[in-house]
Amino acid sequence: MSLIPVTILTGFLGSGKTTLLKRVLTEAHGQKIAVIENEFGEENIDNDILVTDSKEQIVQMSNGCICCTIREDLRETLQLLAAKRRKGLLEFDRIVIETTGLADPGPVAQTFFMDEEIAETYLIDSILTLVDAKHAAQQLNDRQEARRQVGFADQIFLSKTDLVPAEETDALIHRLKHMNPRAPIKAVHFGEVPIAEVLDLRGFNLNAKLDIDPDFLKEEDGHDHGHDHAHGHDHDHHDHDHAHGEHCSHPSHQHGGHGHHHHHDDDVKSFVYRADRPFDPARLEDFLGAIVNIYGPRMLRYKGVLHMKGTERKVIFQGVHQLMGSDLGPQWAEGEKRQSKMVFIGIELPQDIFQQGLEQCLV
Repeated sequence: MSLIPVTILTGFLGSGKTTLLKRVLTEAHGQKIAVIENEFGEENIDNDILVTDSKEQIVQMSNGCICCTIREDLRETLQLLAAKRRKGLLEFDRIVIETTGLADPGPVAQTFFMDEEIAETYLIDSILTLVDAKHAAQQLNDRQEARRQVGFADQIFLSKTDLVPAEETDALIHRLKHMNPRAPIKAVHFGEVPIAEVLDLRGFNLNAKLDIDPDFLKEEDGHDHGHDHAHGHDHDHHDHDHAHGEHCSHPSHQHGGHGHHHHHDDDVKSFVYRADRPFDPARLEDFLGAIVNIYGPRMLRYKGVLHMKGTERKVIFQGVHQLMGSDLGPQWAEGEKRQSKMVFIGIELPQDIFQQGLEQCLV
């Protein structure tokens, strides 16, 4: 039996999660979806559209979807749903889990890795984060949970962009990209995003695509393309091949004139590491094991497509917090430049330690 895809929906208070869920649960999209709602949410959807007395909070909706609220344990809920589906008591093709507005989606994602029984039944499709453009700047400044949710995302949806001036949205997108260069960012209106853009994004699987905006990498490279470098200091770019000396990497070196864009130094940051020499597999495994051990709780998401000694195939690895998985990817194509690329997203990660350590794992 093929695995049941799961979408984890997270996002700021008032960002439109509930609107989106209501649509999933009531719209005629022809998909059978089970929505798991974390009941401690601030804004419950039950009252409006759910009517139930049963103790087992599973309700069949008019469009064939199912909604259940978790009181206890996510794992138990997932097992219960899977068991009912096996017995033919419930029909659903996929699951959407809403985490509360203040939750860290990490432990939810980890459930799907750690628990063998769950991992044999379900597969995470992607983590979606909804960001309220009107209140985002304040929420990102004030709340680490909001910043963490951005760092975790495979896809970011910006709601309420119609309520703010375009330059404010641009500044926000710029800021979000520095926190998480992996996640594509789309503006959506009040949850009116086509269901097809919410499901089957495969943002989580081990594919050989490192989803980083090429402009972001250019900026990292130090090729000055005239776009705003107010964020140079956000990264301490110690680019290990300093072919382009023009991009000084000291935090003190702010590109004068437009530092206004980014005067907040977010604790959730990302950095990209690239190397042309291959990695020594044993050394890399030891090093990654060690950093995940120490910094795991602060490492939100990380992913790499690696050039390894001893194999003609790409090696793909990714992780959430302390959990890391890797896999052999496709062969390096004829004439393709063999280069390792990694992106790390986390809270106050010591970039120099990562960089030096990775450097020492090269052949």
